Amino acid sequence: MPVRREQEYVLQQAARDALQRGAIDRRAFLTRSLMTGLGLAGIGAVARGGVRPAFAADRPLTPTFYQWIQDLHPGIPAVNAKFPGINYQIAPVEGFGIERFVAEAKNKESTWDVYVGQTPFVEMSAMVKAGVIEPWDNYIPKDVLADIIPSIHEECMIDGKLYSWPFLLDVIGMGWHSGLTKKAGLPDAAPGTWDEYLTRAKTVVDSHAAPFGATFDSHGWRSLAPMTHSMNSHVYTSEGLFDFTNDAAIEALVLMKKIMALANPDILLEGASDGGVNGTPDEVAFGAQRVGYYTKYFNAPLRMANYWDDPKALHLGPLPKFPNGEGSTVFWTTGCALFKYGQNKEKAAEYIRALTYDRQIWKDSIVGTPNAHPGQLPPYKSIYAEWDAKKPDWMPSFVALVRSQLDRAKAINNNIFGLQQFVIGKPIWETYLKGQESNPKVAMQKVVEAVHAEMKRGG
Repeated sequence: MPVRREQEYVLQQAARDALQRGAIDRRAFLTRSLMTGLGLAGIGAVARGGVRPAFAADRPLTPTFYQWIQDLHPGIPAVNAKFPGINYQIAPVEGFGIERFVAEAKNKESTWDVYVGQTPFVEMSAMVKAGVIEPWDNYIPKDVLADIIPSIHEECMIDGKLYSWPFLLDVIGMGWHSGLTKKAGLPDAAPGTWDEYLTRAKTVVDSHAAPFGATFDSHGWRSLAPMTHSMNSHVYTSEGLFDFTNDAAIEALVLMKKIMALANPDILLEGASDGGVNGTPDEVAFGAQRVGYYTKYFNAPLRMANYWDDPKALHLGPLPKFPNGEGSTVFWTTGCALFKYGQNKEKAAEYIRALTYDRQIWKDSIVGTPNAHPGQLPPYKSIYAEWDAKKPDWMPSFVALVRSQLDRAKAINNNIFGLQQFVIGKPIWETYLKGQESNPKVAMQKVVEAVHAEMKRGG
């Protein structure tokens, strides 16, 4: 090969590799190709089929994961090892942001094939509307589809199509530090009602067993919604929005204020990481053994108890309910989205099947590892049937508890404002929690008005 042609070849290969890695975009690739002598014939061939189709056979399977999923699930590399050449990446997201995904979709391209980190009510509707993702229906095996727990299957659907392949199940419940509650002279059993919960939390403080009696995560989908569901889960409008003015939502807001009187004073502050949604003050207080009772998704107390002198002091129970309340709660799954302009879609389905059925990942999640104890459960009926038929010797009792709570839990409705409605509303309903507004109904009506105003601005 002549020296010039050899140099052109090397430069072209470098540009191709950069394109495949996502280091340059399609325009930069074409520019480099022209500069290195690819010529109009080569460019024309690329233009007719598009850059990505031209190299689809060359690009490896490229999944991208939300950082926290990798941090809490150390078994993922073992799954990756079963897929030689995989181009595993961490997603460019923080605080559930999907801006990079949307920007690429507008150009009809995607750096990645599949995103592991999508929560249906959070961003799924927005990703569908923006043309970022496509349904799994043409790729997910029928036996897997039939294996998904029905309520989870429903959560992952929009207009009859499956847009999220579920992975990690979370359910809102409660935990308590049995060492502190025993010191306060309280029974070692879960309080059945919110009144009982408040009475016990006050006893923890009055007995000086701990500085704080109870705590919660102030983000509305982790506190206001599940507390509302504990009275009535049918609190969604015909648009699929949360009905902040429903009587059950008002009662939940009043309950939050009562708990706050017994909680860590920084409870309303944003978290220290991931755009404020993680590393929240409630976790810090419970992890520091400074609070008795805690309501959040079960994996939070499990993770925080790892910091205790005796993690076995953690006990778990169902979310309390209001007298004559429904006794429901909130669940969600964090799952996998298939990029519309990704590649290797059949291979992506093969990979997600291997990932979500991997027994070591589920054992690590449930039992914990030296680095993490997420306590998140699988979405498949067959895995629970397998465990029921022959209970593993490592299986802790909380698995049955969490699984049973799923049967009474309800997912937050999918809507393009599914998450944003709570983000918009938080500073407004907090005027009541802080005592700036005396009437909870007034505060919640202002939340509704603000959400609808934002929806109108967004078209």
